[in-house]
Amino acid sequence: MHPRLNIFKTAPEAVKAVTALESYVQNCGLERRFIHLIKLRASIINGCAFCVDMHVKESRHDGLSEHWINLMSVWWESPVYDDKERALLGWVDAVTKISETGIPDAAFDALKLHFSDDEIMKITVAIGTINTWNRLAVGFRSQHPVDQPAKAA
Repeated sequence: MHPRLNIFKTAPEAVKAVTALESYVQNCGLERRFIHLIKLRASIINGCAFCVDMHVKESRHDGLSEHWINLMSVWWESPVYDDKERALLGWVDAVTKISETGIPDAAFDALKLHFSDDEIMKITVAIGTINTWNRLAVGFRSQHPVDQPAKAA
C-alpha cells in the first residue's frame, strides 16, 4: 500500500482547519482517558492503522493499561471498562457508524446517565474530529511508522 498524497503538503489550509478543531478537543476539559477512548475506538471502527498506532502509543504514554488498550475492539465483552466508559464507547460506536445505527435513543440515554449536556456536545465534537482524521488518513493511505522487529537472542 502506497500513500496517495501528503495531506500536510497538498492542502495545508484544510489541515489547519482540522488541526484547530483538534486543538479545541484537546483543551475542552474532557478527561484524557475519554479522549483516548474516543480516538482509539473510532479509529478501530474505521480501520485506520495510522491512527490506531498513534492512539495506542499515546494511551500507553498517558498510563492507560494494556488491558484497557488491547480490549477496546471488543469492549462489550470485557469488564475492564466502567459504566461511564461503556456508555461512552456505545456512543462512539453509534455516532461513528451513523449510517448503520441512526444513533439510537438507547445510546444517548446511556450517555446521559453519566455526562452533562455540555460534555455530550464536547464528546460528539471529539468523535466527529477523529472521524475526519480517520477519513483523511485512510482515504489518502497515510502510513504508520513500522517498529523494528525484535531479534531472537
